[in-house]
Amino acid sequence: MPVTVAIDAMGGDHGPAVTVPAAARFLKAHPRASVILVGREDLLAPHVAAVRGRVRERLRVHGASQMVEMHEPPADALRRKKDSSLRVAVNLVRDGTAHACVSAGNTGALMAIARFVLKTLPGIDRPAIASQLPTRTGQTTMLDLGANVNCSPQQLVQFAAMGSALAAAVQGVDRPTVGLLNIGEEDIKGSELVKDTAELLKRSGLNFFGNVEGDDIYKGTTQVVVCDGFVGNVALKTSEGLATMLYDFLRAEFTRNPLTRMSALVVYPVLRAFKRRIDPRRYNGATLIGLRGVVVKSHGGADITSFANALDKAYAEVTHNVLERIAQRIAAMPAYTASAAAPVEGAAPASARAAATPVEGAATASAATASAPAGTTAPAGPAQDSPDPAATHA
Repeated sequence: MPVTVAIDAMGGDHGPAVTVPAAARFLKAHPRASVILVGREDLLAPHVAAVRGRVRERLRVHGASQMVEMHEPPADALRRKKDSSLRVAVNLVRDGTAHACVSAGNTGALMAIARFVLKTLPGIDRPAIASQLPTRTGQTTMLDLGANVNCSPQQLVQFAAMGSALAAAVQGVDRPTVGLLNIGEEDIKGSELVKDTAELLKRSGLNFFGNVEGDDIYKGTTQVVVCDGFVGNVALKTSEGLATMLYDFLRAEFTRNPLTRMSALVVYPVLRAFKRRIDPRRYNGATLIGLRGVVVKSHGGADITSFANALDKAYAEVTHNVLERIAQRIAAMPAYTASAAAPVEGAAPASARAAATPVEGAATASAATASAPAGTTAPAGPAQDSPDPAATHA
């Protein structure tokens, strides 16, 4: 199917110097795709002019007069920059002009704007950040990676359902196994939140494996790993730091003296294969899952190869009908997994609470939807003009 991707061409550390060449590379790999570059036309023009070949016919520019800075507070970006490249790119998804949006810009601003403009799918309290991580056996989908610091058991079950649908679509697994990240495999371990979530997952109809520990992520014990955004972000950043440290150690040892440099030449093919296997650029692109449209967040420092991989990820989610799969999975979930408020600091443990009502601003969107391109679902009703604080925790 033809797929149109809207790109926040001004986002990230490098802006058009990366986003435009990456768009051209993406178009070469996907003959049925087209790209809309959103940003300041005067800054985009020289980079677009450098694009050669027939891919130029499937690339067009959509003007936007403002840019969201990487350090800018999400609420300010939402309220004051309605013509930013990030906002306009998301609007194109809402209006049905594009099937997906990809940005390397401010994560908090992207989450706030995307949630405000697109709204969440029916049955979803909050969107989460999901990404695929390398394992010994292939890949695992992990969420939430930083969007929601505080969650209820019901919201974690929703994350599990969304992650399961994403893994089934993108990784081609019929019933992905779901693991709940904990400090041990035993049911008696973990916080009240984790224990209550485990009980719900056992009765959810998902292929729940049970509790998994941090090392299980990279063993590939399960195809999906679920946790709250605080734990997920710490785990992700720790993993990135460890990978960088190990690579630096290897480089330091192989350059220590002439003898080690000679040995490095002998094992160079192995080192290159190792580097490629753990190269974070291959896994760039985190999905803002649970929205009524495909939105992918690229790393802010992404290079051309890395950003092109994020575009590939957005394309795959559209062509594999991820949104429809999530909606179907959520609709099939038991009633007790329905929306519930996130825990409030100082409140009673989750196990002691009765079914909670959704917090203001986190209610699920209306089930009625406007028409949109295949692979997207447009929001119902006009957008409101106040930001949702819960969307700014990325």
